[in-house]
Amino acid sequence: MNAAVAWLDSVFADHAFFRLAWTNWAEVVPGRLYRSNHPTPRRLAALVRRYGIRTVINLRGDKPCGSTTLTHAAAERLGLAHIYAPFESRGAPHRDRILRLAEIFHVMEEPALIHCKSGADRAGLAAGLFILLNGGTSAQALRYLSWRFLHFPHSRTGVLDAFFYRYAAEAEGRMPFLDWVRDRYDEDALRQSFRPGRLASFLGDRVLARE
Repeated sequence: MNAAVAWLDSVFADHAFFRLAWTNWAEVVPGRLYRSNHPTPRRLAALVRRYGIRTVINLRGDKPCGSTTLTHAAAERLGLAHIYAPFESRGAPHRDRILRLAEIFHVMEEPALIHCKSGADRAGLAAGLFILLNGGTSAQALRYLSWRFLHFPHSRTGVLDAFFYRYAAEAEGRMPFLDWVRDRYDEDALRQSFRPGRLASFLGDRVLARE
């Protein structure tokens, strides 16, 4: 995909016109990890200058769209590590993906930027995982899934909140987080037990057209 086609696809098909001004930006751990929606090449360059970003983690995965093409090329020009670590926004987090992200967090060059499309749901999940992996609590992790980032906990994306609540109920304070993920976490049980609200789901899925 050439640059002109990539820009057209990014701005119109992938809704990047919203992200030209709205960044959904936040510090997770200053100097170590930051979060946002999918950055434009110009914004990514500005983040490198201001915060010294060295690694970009794309939580959308290698999605075939103009935004992916532009960000990958920009990261290459800027000398950044660009890593695909896909997650779902409306499904119970997969065990293998959590474990892989934990390994990425362990070996990546900091500071790093995590992003999804809107920076609301998957970015919040990944930020919360980083907090837990660095000695934080599930209550602290849940702060990154909030209305402030346009995350709607009563919609289908609320299954991400339910993941942290389940760890808190089943093992927090008694079992290290990664041990629980490896040995006790039941994706199917979480998926089956979660019941989203219809209105909130309609808002996120239809009105805001979240990915």
